[in-house]
Amino acid sequence: MAGKREKPEDIVMKLRQVEVLQGQGMSIAEAVRQIGVTQQTYYRWRRQYGGMSRDQLKRLKELEKENARLRRAVSDLTLDKMILTEAAKGKLLSPSRRRQCIDRVRQTLGVSERRACRTLGQHRSTQRKVPRGRPDEDRLTADIIELATQYGRYGYRPVTALLNQAGWHVNHKRVERIWRREGLKIPPKQKKRSRLWLNDGSCIRLRPERPNHVWSYDFVQDRTHDGRPYRILVILDEFTREALMICVARKLNSIDVLDALIDLFILRGPPEYIRSDKGPEFVAGAVRDWIAAVGAKTAYIEPGSPWENGYVESFNARLRDELLNGEIFYSLREAQILIEQWRIHYNTVRPHSALGYRPPAPESIIPMDRRLVMH
Repeated sequence: MAGKREKPEDIVMKLRQVEVLQGQGMSIAEAVRQIGVTQQTYYRWRRQYGGMSRDQLKRLKELEKENARLRRAVSDLTLDKMILTEAAKGKLLSPSRRRQCIDRVRQTLGVSERRACRTLGQHRSTQRKVPRGRPDEDRLTADIIELATQYGRYGYRPVTALLNQAGWHVNHKRVERIWRREGLKIPPKQKKRSRLWLNDGSCIRLRPERPNHVWSYDFVQDRTHDGRPYRILVILDEFTREALMICVARKLNSIDVLDALIDLFILRGPPEYIRSDKGPEFVAGAVRDWIAAVGAKTAYIEPGSPWENGYVESFNARLRDELLNGEIFYSLREAQILIEQWRIHYNTVRPHSALGYRPPAPESIIPMDRRLVMH
């Protein structure tokens, strides 16, 4: 009998037997010997099961099972919460992201693959499947990283346009997936600005309808490395978005503006309108008289309303964001050369979102030394 584990039902029956023997006048020691246990075991049984009937014992067993089940449920919920907390550091939108997250959860919490997959909603066959990318995935990723490095302020949509110009046939969704997977930063969006409306609800902005219809010009100011300021005169065709000319000099006055316009009028002919603010260089009598003499008209914006000259203001923002803020010019000549190179790139290569991600004046044939992505 040594080592035998008594069942609770048998223990209750033996305790009842001791009670019967006691009722017949037998001592506790003799009754305990009669049921074949020691007195220590008897007293331990009586503390645990004393006074219980078989029905009560059955109910106790059911409660113990229910308690064990609830403890397991609480333990499972706690473990699920720990898994979800560990996985909540990022969104799990794709099977690959879930696959990486499940591997991390298993290493951190030591749970089984089955448990982690069930909690995070990943099928085990998907978890075990080795992903096979496209044959050109590595080459495309390298080209995207190269373009993102070369043009740090471009998002994935302009990069998609540059890739298609270079011979790739990809859509923006695939480029965006690789872009986000590689952790490339998308340039922040610019804040929207309202237009200037008249009291009757009409907008005073003049809309460009064709090339050479409306030109706009404006000044941008910057400094060389030695702290000396210089000015940039930007002349833009609002319909084609082409940067017609960028003049860079230490000082630019109305005569310089007039010289730049004369050169452009000789090459392209005069536009119908020239839009600008009411700066002293643009409202000078010599400039207005000469523009009227060649058959063009001036269109001045209201003071303090730069959004009326939105085309050239947007161009200035691109110029400053993509070039001026990222370059140190040690001399005026260096600034003139690099800004002119950027203007040519802007006109012939850089994708423009308003033009369906085509450059304003694309080259018909891109030389081999100008190709952005080499295959």
